[in-house]
Amino acid sequence: MKRKMTAALAAVALGVSSLAAEAESLKIGFLATLSGPPAVLGIQMRDGFLLGVKEAGDKLGGLDTEVLVVDDELKPDGALTKVRGLLERDKVDMMAGVVFSNVMMAVYKPIVGSETIFVGANAGPSPIAGKACSPYFFTTSYQNDQNHEAMGKHAEDAGYKRMIVMAPNYQAGKDSIAGFKRHFKGEIVDEIYTKLGQLDFSSELTKIAAAKPDAVFVFMPGGMGVNLVKQYAQAGLAGNVPFLSAFTVDETTLPATQDTAVGLLAGAQWAPDLDNAANKAFVASFEAEYGYAPSLYAAQGYDAARLIDGALKKAGGKGDKAALMAALKDAPFESVRGDFSFNTNHFPIQDVYVVKAVKREDGKYVTQTVEKVFDDKIDAYVGECRMK
Repeated sequence: MKRKMTAALAAVALGVSSLAAEAESLKIGFLATLSGPPAVLGIQMRDGFLLGVKEAGDKLGGLDTEVLVVDDELKPDGALTKVRGLLERDKVDMMAGVVFSNVMMAVYKPIVGSETIFVGANAGPSPIAGKACSPYFFTTSYQNDQNHEAMGKHAEDAGYKRMIVMAPNYQAGKDSIAGFKRHFKGEIVDEIYTKLGQLDFSSELTKIAAAKPDAVFVFMPGGMGVNLVKQYAQAGLAGNVPFLSAFTVDETTLPATQDTAVGLLAGAQWAPDLDNAANKAFVASFEAEYGYAPSLYAAQGYDAARLIDGALKKAGGKGDKAALMAALKDAPFESVRGDFSFNTNHFPIQDVYVVKAVKREDGKYVTQTVEKVFDDKIDAYVGECRMK
């Protein structure tokens, strides 16, 4: 049965044992965007994490585990207040989650500054991969640029000469365009930055139609991506101007875009059809638990729980923080991505793919790998990281 959570409750406890000794319990603050148009991203990330906790018998590393799930509402200031409550009032042992980079940039310093271990499960803004890196931060997702870099290389290899790029005007949007341009050597006809959360793209689509580029590349997560894909087709651009993307065409948007998105390409470090035992078991277990197809957000959340579980076991518990951080660095778990290791900035070294949207025989819309673009991809900012 699916575990139901509401923002009104603000927190849900798993495996709570109020009588458990401190050394025998683990309290994790899990921050995610769970309301508004982008809520599906946070829901997927949360559900993947909670599945990992459940499969560990609600005992990550053998410790009775309590997960306090908090909705950041995509409001950086509000998220900061809620994180302080988790750290100071609830006295969590570690933090996890975070979907959007503007929220990450708001809460990152207070968390790592308190020397609290922080396992990210999505947002990977460039500053914290580089100069602001911390020994207390690990992420099971990516550095923001990575999946966009794959599409830049794909566009270059496809022979496109003139392109328009479009993303929301915030840290992840800027990282996405930087990543794409790192490997695309042709002409960028226009660089369009929209408001985060924008749902009407009529003026932007008019610009694209007038410019007649060889292709477009977009980064529009959640509800933004749903509306853009639909409006792109309605504007008559689909089939005429190739649509390349990252975090726009995936299992969070496909239930709404359906056939409109079938065949569209995206950059991703994970897809449901990756051929390894851990991934096959995860996809089957996730769909049985929740009744819908997992996205990369769910996969990253699941890996985050499994990373914590494996590190606690290797370190012999949470008591020796230095030993636990060393264990986390070794990534002692089997990732649903297959090959996975941490670089010196605690960001993943991993393969990155081009995927496309397909309709499965059971009627569900998912992504499917087309080609591997990068093998053991290292992020572009690790050289700026100096762990203190």
